[in-house]
Amino acid sequence: MLALGTPAPAFSLPDTQQKQVSLADFAGRPLLVAFICNHCPFVKHVAAQLKSIGDDYADRLQVVAINSNDVEAFPDDAPAKMAEEKIARGYAFPYLYDADQSVAQAYTAACTPDFFLFDANHRLVYRGQMDSSRPIRIESGVYDFDTNPATGADLRAAMERLLAGQPAPEPQRPSIGCNIKWKPGNEPDYFGG
Repeated sequence: MLALGTPAPAFSLPDTQQKQVSLADFAGRPLLVAFICNHCPFVKHVAAQLKSIGDDYADRLQVVAINSNDVEAFPDDAPAKMAEEKIARGYAFPYLYDADQSVAQAYTAACTPDFFLFDANHRLVYRGQMDSSRPIRIESGVYDFDTNPATGADLRAAMERLLAGQPAPEPQRPSIGCNIKWKPGNEPDYFGG
């Protein structure tokens, strides 16, 4: 995992309208970087809460979502589908496409969703799960997202502490989700398969 205190790795990626968005665009305010995609049931489980977090904290911090999946193998995550997903979910924050997967590697992102919270100087203060909820698998490809809904408790607690000038809560539990879908030969050293 990326060490706490690490500066946010730089990026410059296209959004769903093909506009380049870079880390510098978020200068001077805390930033949540969320690695997500469209097809993952774990992302679908937290999507409404992610939208709510983006809306609830819009005046105090910034949010950016990044999709790093191999879209040839997973066409539901392709940029055109990302544009549809952004509209359908009502995401007010940018949703970026990491075609060469270098940004995911720089952040040591491992799964979708994966969350990295940076202070106003863009130093890492939290990396971990949104909360302890998970989708319930009913059968292959079918999930119950309602029985154990996402609350955002862990991530919201970290944001509140950051905004209050307090250290992030401990322990920080890693996110759980679908592995980032690496392109063949692109798997980073930290990826265990």
